[in-house]
Amino acid sequence: MISVLVVDDSVVVRRLIVDALGEAPGIQVVGTAANGLLAQAKIDQLKPDVVTMDIEMPQMDGIEAVRELRKRHAALPVIMFSTLSAAGATATLEALAAGATDYVTKPSNVGSVQQSIEAVREQLVPRIQALGGRRRPPAPSAPTRPAPPAGVRPGAAPTRPGAPPSAPGRPPAPGPSPVRPAARKGGVQGRIDILAIGSSTGGPDALTKVLLGLPSDLAVPIVITQHMPPVFTKMFAERLDRSTPLRVVEAGEGMELIAGTVYIAPGDRHLVFHRRGTATLTQLSSAPQENSCRPAVDVMFRSVAALYGGSAFAAVLTGMGQDGRGGAKVLRDSGAEVLAQDEASSVVWGMPGAVVAAGLADEVLPLDRIAGALLNRVRVNRSPAVAR
Repeated sequence: MISVLVVDDSVVVRRLIVDALGEAPGIQVVGTAANGLLAQAKIDQLKPDVVTMDIEMPQMDGIEAVRELRKRHAALPVIMFSTLSAAGATATLEALAAGATDYVTKPSNVGSVQQSIEAVREQLVPRIQALGGRRRPPAPSAPTRPAPPAGVRPGAAPTRPGAPPSAPGRPPAPGPSPVRPAARKGGVQGRIDILAIGSSTGGPDALTKVLLGLPSDLAVPIVITQHMPPVFTKMFAERLDRSTPLRVVEAGEGMELIAGTVYIAPGDRHLVFHRRGTATLTQLSSAPQENSCRPAVDVMFRSVAALYGGSAFAAVLTGMGQDGRGGAKVLRDSGAEVLAQDEASSVVWGMPGAVVAAGLADEVLPLDRIAGALLNRVRVNRSPAVAR
């Protein structure tokens, strides 16, 4: 049974969440708190497996509560409860940067209380189920093997899928793994012209760390699908643009892909691409959801495979579900390479785990080595003058 503490200053919202979780199998609400200050004492007393946290509260708001909580409970999953607005998106991203694990949005324009309960249940239950069983102590640290040099195919032994998760903000604890990367034919690496990344739960923090490790003069464009609603993707792109060396934008219609620029799929639109002469342009699609997502990683990966084939390199980072697995298969069939984040450094090893289980990962790496692996791969078959 996964125990949950609900933290919100609104009696109505607390009741809404309690009712939404009341009939969910394997989940039990063990307590509530009206602000972040009261939540600290309740956490120590009740020892919940998961906390849902409002952002705007008196005495101690959700962001400050997360900061305080992380000092004593580094691995406790915290799901923020946010409004679908510019202010809500900004505050949610700040909470994620402070150590929150994930977020859901409060229902808006919903006709009845029952519809609100169902909307909350649909968002919260899968996240609680995915996060609630992962509170295990991290394994003792061990030396990592060095990143492969430029021009050398990554080694055969991936790092640590199947190991216990590390606490947020801590480096992963590498070690042996029973999973081996997919076998590849040949061994000659071609030139890479695009990097494609997919992520979901835990993705904002993971993407920030990856992009911080890449130079502003990166020789290729990066395209990203992170599961986020509208407004949030724009704020996230702006935050990454301010905090990382690369130029980061929310993808719009008809943008030309330029080296050293990151394009993030906008909320509620799939990101695909088409050619006009020698230029590759973005295209936004309102096609149906895939894997219950729009934007979906699978959609973006398929489009990248169709235009770039073996000159693409993809990475699947932390996230719930299996979005990205189907697209990774198409990429691999077209000659592209696929990297997956390992379980130890993933908040949820759903998406990357699905890729690894399907035998589609050329390499499985902890988060702190992914930027170096991407950069090394981009530098293959490029002169030093181009890839400094």
